[in-house]
Amino acid sequence: MTSKDWVAHFPGLKALAPEIAKPLVETSRVVVLPAGTRIFGPGQAPDAYLLLIDGTVRVQQASSAGREIVLYRVSAGESCALTTACLMGYEEYQAEGIAETDVEAVAIPRSTFDDLIARSAEFRRFVFTAFSVRVTNLFRIIEEVAFSRIDVRLAQKLLELAGPGAQVERTHQQLAAELGSAREVIGRQLNEFQRRGWIATSRGVINIVRAEALKNLAAAP
Repeated sequence: MTSKDWVAHFPGLKALAPEIAKPLVETSRVVVLPAGTRIFGPGQAPDAYLLLIDGTVRVQQASSAGREIVLYRVSAGESCALTTACLMGYEEYQAEGIAETDVEAVAIPRSTFDDLIARSAEFRRFVFTAFSVRVTNLFRIIEEVAFSRIDVRLAQKLLELAGPGAQVERTHQQLAAELGSAREVIGRQLNEFQRRGWIATSRGVINIVRAEALKNLAAAP
């Protein structure tokens, strides 16, 4: 992919004035990372603003006790809100980003990012719009973790991960990280679902047997 080609993946950048688009394209680089790559982690300072062209990046945080929670995922056409916040605040990361799939992304150097934020209203609008959407979603996640029933959230997550199919390839620990809960709590809840005949579990795989029952629970207030 040429430097000019990647701009087409981000409609908000196509209207940039030539004097803004030129340094953006000339200084940015396209990077390709294999699945499993740790893109950033706690204690590191970002040196580039990242825009995802293809693939998925999982942003997660771990507690001192070792529990993990998935904060959000970055998909094609999106930017990483945590990277944006750290760049603007000159802070270090407090979470880590992992490539869930093979990833293709654009790395805009910090110097270019700072320059264009200062010079271009259109570039600021592009950056802040993406940032505000992600922050709003993070507040939704916090609300769910704090106030929603874990059985309801687990039913919703199983249906989401299964999609049109009936199989979820996740361990208890992975589901706990997705839901910001403890592995033991998720294990007990899955056992209860299995006791009711809603699911059948094996190592790393959950088969949905009664999707309608999970849907009814997922719709509970």
